[in-house]
Amino acid sequence: MGREAEVHRKTRETDIKLYVNLDGSGNYEVDTPVGFLTHMLESFARHGRFDLRVKAEGDIHVSHHHTVEDCGIVLGQAFSKALGDKKGIRRYGHAVVPMDEALVLSAIDFSGRGLLFYEDSGLRGKITDFDFELIWEFFKGFALESRSTLHIRVLEGKILHHVAEAAFKSFALTLREAVSIVGGDVPSTKGTL
Repeated sequence: MGREAEVHRKTRETDIKLYVNLDGSGNYEVDTPVGFLTHMLESFARHGRFDLRVKAEGDIHVSHHHTVEDCGIVLGQAFSKALGDKKGIRRYGHAVVPMDEALVLSAIDFSGRGLLFYEDSGLRGKITDFDFELIWEFFKGFALESRSTLHIRVLEGKILHHVAEAAFKSFALTLREAVSIVGGDVPSTKGTL
């Protein structure tokens, strides 16, 4: 088995099964009850060239919040598991992605410390029935569970769909760079991450 992982997380609010292959080619099968989240995860897989399978169920009659956050948590757990001891990875990655008027910067360090620094200049609203601020919840779940330091900064943007999509594409390219194999050692003077 290569750099792959499967995670199943079941709570009273959600039931999520996720598989990721870090060395894939961008194939995906994503089934969530939140249409916009499904679209973002598909875009993430395609642009990061990760093979991704997600089957998620959640209490969307309450809100999309639990399902979106828990998908971020499970994806973070899967990346952590797939990376193992992190030997040979680049560790750092960054990307700036435009989508029409939107421009989003992402940067990551698989440091072993789960932190999120997120700035969207107070943009709020809905994308169809999806609350825009839930992307913060998704990225927070990922950062904490993957034990990475993740920065996402919206540099420009007015149309929420464009901003969110640029964020997920930037995130995907950032991860692709950070998990790429560039050596044989753990990239840390401490010898561990």
